[in-house]
Amino acid sequence: MREKVIVERAPAKLNLALHVRRRRDDGYHDLETLFVFARDGDSVSVAVGAPSLTITGPFAAGLDAGADNLVARAELAFCAQFGVTAQHTITLDKHLPVASGIGGGSADAAATLRALATLHGIAHDDAQLIDIAATLGADVPACLLGRAAFGDGKGDALTTIPGLGDMPALLVNPGVAVSTAAVFARWDRVDRGALREGGSFGDDGTLAWALAGRNDLQPPAEQLAPVIADLLALLAQQAGVRLARMSGSGATCFALFDDENARDAAARAIAAVHPAWWRLETAIQ
Repeated sequence: MREKVIVERAPAKLNLALHVRRRRDDGYHDLETLFVFARDGDSVSVAVGAPSLTITGPFAAGLDAGADNLVARAELAFCAQFGVTAQHTITLDKHLPVASGIGGGSADAAATLRALATLHGIAHDDAQLIDIAATLGADVPACLLGRAAFGDGKGDALTTIPGLGDMPALLVNPGVAVSTAAVFARWDRVDRGALREGGSFGDDGTLAWALAGRNDLQPPAEQLAPVIADLLALLAQQAGVRLARMSGSGATCFALFDDENARDAAARAIAAVHPAWWRLETAIQ
């Protein structure tokens, strides 16, 4: 009998705003961020079977399928936590660039946890599952939640907020991988203020909240990869843009648009001058 296959989406994560407040004694940073998720991204398929991790898709070559892969680590942690002795055949279909600031690895790990939970009859909001996510990386709990959220602490203390209702968006990566550790190392350690300063959560709506914020990792990322500044300037000058910003530690940047026509026109304009840059025409939920 054919084994049941569980398929989970691993959508791109965006930080609409990201304020870094201080470096903690444990090496992490206290920060405040607005997480939202795209309609598109990677996917993970899991079934009980011979143990393996296969990576497919346009960005498969950039990943190692060994024990250090976040998907493999998520599977190992899940089995240890829940006492699962079954072995799993896993396929990661990789469509998001690697080391690009849109949570690809974190989203993949979270999708693996959700798929394994479904396969073994465990609720997606089980506290043990959330605990596992926190051990895998600061963004994994948000990706496990998969909904718009305000994150503080390491980014894993989450409060759900209104989403953007399928707002048209264009994600662009200029083909450079930026090290998160290197970007944080260049942060100037200046606290420029709270993301929620002057009001409560989303008083004026999530987009207005984001517009009032910033990404404190953008300047150090631009030092490491000056093309990020060029990309942001190009996005900002497109017609119909509501917000253009870098996500996470880069190098992927995004623009939010009034409508799909404006987004599609921007994608064509950028493709005309930089055909090698990765682009994703999507919507933010």
